[in-house]
Parts: sequence; C-alpha cells; structure tokens
Amino acid sequence: MNIKNLVRPTIKTLKPYSSARDEFQGSSDAMVFLDANENPFENGVNRYPDPKQGKLKSILSEIKGVSTNNMLLGNGSDEVLDLIFRAFCEPNQDNIITLPPTYGMYQVLARINNIENRKVPLTPQFQPNLEGIIRTASHKTKIIFLCSPNNPTGNSFSKGKIEKLLQSFHGLVVIDEAYIDFSNNESWINRLNELPNLIVTQTLSKAYGMAGIRLGICFASEEIISVLNKIKPPYNVNELTQQKAVEQLSIKNLAKNQIEAILKEREVLVAELQQISFVSKIYPTDANFVLVKIDDATKRYNQLIAKGIVIRNRTTQYGCENCLRFTVGTKNENETLISTLKSLE
Repeated sequence: MNIKNLVRPTIKTLKPYSSARDEFQGSSDAMVFLDANENPFENGVNRYPDPKQGKLKSILSEIKGVSTNNMLLGNGSDEVLDLIFRAFCEPNQDNIITLPPTYGMYQVLARINNIENRKVPLTPQFQPNLEGIIRTASHKTKIIFLCSPNNPTGNSFSKGKIEKLLQSFHGLVVIDEAYIDFSNNESWINRLNELPNLIVTQTLSKAYGMAGIRLGICFASEEIISVLNKIKPPYNVNELTQQKAVEQLSIKNLAKNQIEAILKEREVLVAELQQISFVSKIYPTDANFVLVKIDDATKRYNQLIAKGIVIRNRTTQYGCENCLRFTVGTKNENETLISTLKSLE
C-alpha cells in the first residue's frame, strides 16, 4: 500500500510552519534564547514547550515498546483523531466508516471536516459486520474507525475480524485503544511494522489517571507520523501537560497498581449488579466500565441523579435501548452505587 496515495493533495504539497524551537536543534544548556519573542523573566512556563515532546516520548517509548519515530502526541485523543481527518480526508468528497454504537466524536469530527460518515452497525454480539463494511466501502472510503475495547459496550472486537479488515481494506484502519490497559488482549501497536495502513490511538486519560492534562497518543508508521507532524500545531502539547505526564509516568508501578485495583473492583461491581432486581443483562467488558440493560434507563438514571450519583444513560445509542453505563469507581463509590440501586423502587 502506498500511503502517499491516501494523503490529501493540499497536504502533500504543504510546507509546514517552522517554529523557533524547530529551527534550533542544539542543547538548551547555557544558551541565551532571543529567538521566539518570549517574556524573558523565568517563571517555569515563560518559554515555549518542546514541540517534539522529546523527554515525554522517550518515557512512553520505554513503556509501550514503540519507537519515538512511530509516535505523535496530541492535546487529547480528539486532536489526534482530528489531525487524521484533516490529513487524509478530502472535504465533501471522501467518506469514513464507523460501527455504532461507538465513540461519538468520530461522527462529530466527520461533520466538522465535512466528511460523509457511513455507518455499519455492529452485530447483536457487538462485533464488526465484515460483509456490511465491505458492501458499504467505496473507492472514496479513506478510514474505518474501530474502538476496541468498544465504548459504550465495553467488549473487544475479534482479532480475526480486525485482521481481515486490515488485510483487505485499501485505506486506513484506526483502532482506538483508549481502554486497552484494562483488557487482557494484546495491543495492536505490536503490529505496526507489518501493517502499513494501521493507526492506533491511546490516551493517558483512563488507565493512567490523567484525564485533566489532555494527552493523546497516535502510533503509526513513520510515513503516517511524518504526514501528521506536518499539520499539527507547533506547540500542541503544553509545558504543564508534558511535565505532569513525565512526573506521573516516572512513578514506578503507579498505573499498574491502579489498573489492578480497578479490575478487582470491576469483578465485585459485576457480581453485585447481578443481584439488582431490575437488571436484565450485564454485557461482557474489557474496559473500566460496565454496560447494563435494565427495565427503564431514563427512569433509573433520573433516580440516581436525585441521589447524587452521576452515571451515563446510553439508551439513545444504537443497540443500547434501556442501557446504563457504570464507570468502575473506588470501593466506597461502588458500594454507594450498589446500595442506592438496591434501594430504588
């Protein structure tokens, strides 16, 4: 596959903006910086951040086992996804395919970028419908978005089905792995060298507990990463975000221990939910949340809000009629949820 054929013509010929920190490549030690029109009085954030996020990428490279050359960081995964749209999808010409029920930002970004969103619903088992995807795709289909583990259903997609899509589809396959750290399944980042049309997105917002700093990660071939680097804002990841990410990622076993605690609480939560009289189905989950089918989602949602508990009503999503989504909280939070559910009439 020739990735260049997928890139928008205007992006192919684009000369990227070169910031002051891009042009200076030497060591910053003992240097006097008079190049970027910054305020010279030091306060920790008066200088522009590293546009290439070198230190942070180096730490992530060790954790993920992926070269920094195969990595792009963004202001949350949403910026990463938007960059993919803008690099590869020609407005009012190309289309993408999404598999509802799924993460809603794919559709929002398609609308923002004036890209047709063709929807192929998941099967009743919440798996990709390969035949439907093949029928729906055209020569103008640039990207298929897969969220695995999926949001809001929580399940992972069949490895075999994803493999077939990657091998047969002549466009990009974006696998959103926001919840991969809660799953026993292997991440697709380990297949980047074999699959030139594969893009994997991850985040520090879930398992790593840093939703507030907005840090998303894109893993792809060097060729794809170079295209995205051409169009990303020069200082898209701010200094405070980089500092906090480095600080948290440097704490040994912090994420590992928290993930283990969440998974343990997930087991307890599922077991307790099975005892709730108005719960009719608990869907399998590889994420830090549980999708539950109940008698009346809107009624129960409003009852919980009145009791001071905020969950997510997913009843309007395809295939999720009368479903609520419960995030796995702390032991005390989960106990409060269960006791409240048991008290409802």
